[in-house]
Amino acid sequence: MLRTHTCGELNLENLNTDVTLCGWVQRSRDLGGMTFIDLRDRYGLTQLVFNMEDNPELCSRARELGREFVIKARGTVVERSNKNPKMPTGDIEIKASELEVLNVSKVPPFIIEDETDGGEDLRAKYRYLDLRRGIVRKNLEIRHKLAAETRRYLDRQDFIEVETPVLIKSTPEGARDFVVPSRMNPGEFYALPQSPQTFKQLLMVSGMDRYFQIVKCFRDEDLRADRQPEFTQIDCEMSFVTRDDILQTFEGLINHLFREIKGRDIGHLPHISYADAMRKYGNDKPDTRFGMTFTELKSTLGETDLTGGKGFKVFDDAGLVAGICVEGAAGYTRKQLDELTEWVKRPQIGATGLVYARYNNDGTVKSSVDKFYDENDLQKWVQAFGAREGDLMLVLAGEPAKTRKALSELRLEMGNRLGLRPKDTFQALWVVDFPLLEWDEETARWHAMHHPFTSPVPGDIHLLESDPGRVRANAYDMVINGNEVGGGSIRIHDKTLQQKMFNVLGFSPEDAQSQFGFLMDAFEFGAPPHGGIAFGFDRLCAIFSGLDSIRDVIAFPKNNSGRDVMIDSPSRISKEQLDELQINVK
Repeated sequence: MLRTHTCGELNLENLNTDVTLCGWVQRSRDLGGMTFIDLRDRYGLTQLVFNMEDNPELCSRARELGREFVIKARGTVVERSNKNPKMPTGDIEIKASELEVLNVSKVPPFIIEDETDGGEDLRAKYRYLDLRRGIVRKNLEIRHKLAAETRRYLDRQDFIEVETPVLIKSTPEGARDFVVPSRMNPGEFYALPQSPQTFKQLLMVSGMDRYFQIVKCFRDEDLRADRQPEFTQIDCEMSFVTRDDILQTFEGLINHLFREIKGRDIGHLPHISYADAMRKYGNDKPDTRFGMTFTELKSTLGETDLTGGKGFKVFDDAGLVAGICVEGAAGYTRKQLDELTEWVKRPQIGATGLVYARYNNDGTVKSSVDKFYDENDLQKWVQAFGAREGDLMLVLAGEPAKTRKALSELRLEMGNRLGLRPKDTFQALWVVDFPLLEWDEETARWHAMHHPFTSPVPGDIHLLESDPGRVRANAYDMVINGNEVGGGSIRIHDKTLQQKMFNVLGFSPEDAQSQFGFLMDAFEFGAPPHGGIAFGFDRLCAIFSGLDSIRDVIAFPKNNSGRDVMIDSPSRISKEQLDELQINVK
């Protein structure tokens, strides 16, 4: 080794030790008779000191070092007179006696420090420099620990890690495939896997019993903060299990990860049905770090109506009138409320307006619709919301699905504004009993809400052909802080039921055989009952790192256009390559 120690490990216990360090020059300070160099490696920073009185030639050479020069320095560990308590090595410095420049560096295009002056695009172009920053490196260290602890936990639970193929068969169900032309089979194409779904089911047929894989998957979709064209899953499958067996096993995994990585115990994960999640939170991945659950003043089925018959057409014509109670916010000014109204009317939120009611500290209620609703009417609202004096009620109305979506966004926005969604607080839960199918008006047919291999809840199988919209899936999602981090289901393992599912989804027998015949054939050779789950590993890493974007926990991510600007990919290939693949590009 060129070095005896790293730049992050020395302290007062190492005083008077002769050491050799290697790393990059983060910054230098020339104070005339003394020159100080902050030396950085993956493990931290250590200060080097060069004294003009002791060694003028060495000190002069140190003054010539530029940012990001790679150097090797030898010296003695001494106690610092001006200690830096913010650094693990802040009690010591190295009194240098030797210096070797291992490589020089151009002036970097941005400052390589946690508080950098480089914009996102510039740092993406020079990602290898951005990865030198401690704040970025820390994210990858957390990612490494999560992967290591995942493997440790699953190994103890008797899971076996099996690699599945990357070049597979394209299927039109689900997201768009990335396709790969086959040179040896002209005109035919592989697809990159959106998930190893069918292979892990085949592994259960093969008797592997418990499988996992931390695996790359690929989807040719539009991108956003929590989506990349290539992403990583913790993919798992188990045989001879019920839904509760799977939930217990992977609740154990997530608790293990929080204990080992964050030193937290998040406890038992509560269960909420999809129907209740939509009714109380307006989405199927609720953030339960705070309250503000929905209150319906006029319900869709007509059981409740505290708004009708007062001449307010907006409420009278609405399929749903619902709102949230914001604790202690009755003091919001008219300007703040007008700004909130404009916020919910933005196209991405989609509400037509906002009604508010203040429950004042003197017990009175004042609203933006006092013209239609008297004090007695508004006091009924107070009771419905369970409001207390000083609270603010915010109400939306309209078509039920659209109103719930807009109210969900408003709830999350108020949570942000009131500081109720701290990144160092974690609330996890299971969402269960999803609809098995959803109707698509454009194609005029049913689509699988998860995938075609999800088993119905046993008690709903008889509805599959007569009333498919009422069938619940034997499926489950894990949600942490309003983010879906994992999802899975008990699978269909019976060929007859799988054929019935394909029929409901509009597959012809020929299409089903062409796309999934290998799986159907396998079911005829003793397929065990089985189920599984897949976790979005990048999303987990972002949550554990306190980040909103998964790009920051991926070593070399793509941008919002799916491009790697560092290596300039995707790019065109030569005509010779295209000809060899028999592909004609206009």
